[in-house]
Amino acid sequence: MNLSRIGLDLAKQVFQVHGVDRHEHVVCRRQLKRAQVRDFFRQLPPCLVAMEACGSAHYWARELRELGHTVRLIAPQFVKPYVKGDKHDAHDAEAICEAASRPSMRYVPVKSAEQQAVQSMHRVRSRLVRARTALCNEVRGLLGEFGADRDATWASGDDGLARNGHGYRTGVLAGPDGRAV
Repeated sequence: MNLSRIGLDLAKQVFQVHGVDRHEHVVCRRQLKRAQVRDFFRQLPPCLVAMEACGSAHYWARELRELGHTVRLIAPQFVKPYVKGDKHDAHDAEAICEAASRPSMRYVPVKSAEQQAVQSMHRVRSRLVRARTALCNEVRGLLGEFGADRDATWASGDDGLARNGHGYRTGVLAGPDGRAV
């Protein structure tokens, strides 16, 4: 095949390929199962392969680069204007191929596996920090419902809970012996 540019729509199991030659004539339209992708691109001479920057795109970009292809990742919002008709994989692959033909198209840099690992760690840490903050805020709110005074609590080292006339804590947070639960 005399392909100069391929639009590859990634999915979980079935990928859609749309390829054109240097005269912009459609040369290839086909579906590939995940297991067939490497073999298909291994048989092709090096060409430009464009994909949407979505899940697994960086992995496939690295794989196709190893086979000698030039890979470009395009942000989905830049592909959308080129979709013709209803949204399905064949139209998406064609739109990706068309978007890659534009000289002013902006591309997403392909991340190495190490860069992806660092990004993953940052995302997990960020999620954990948000969860911790949410939990702290929830506990503060609940303690406030039982009369805890946040400023007095941290300044004095006291638990900040309201006490009855005998010095015992009041409310649900106190056990039968008056000690905090």
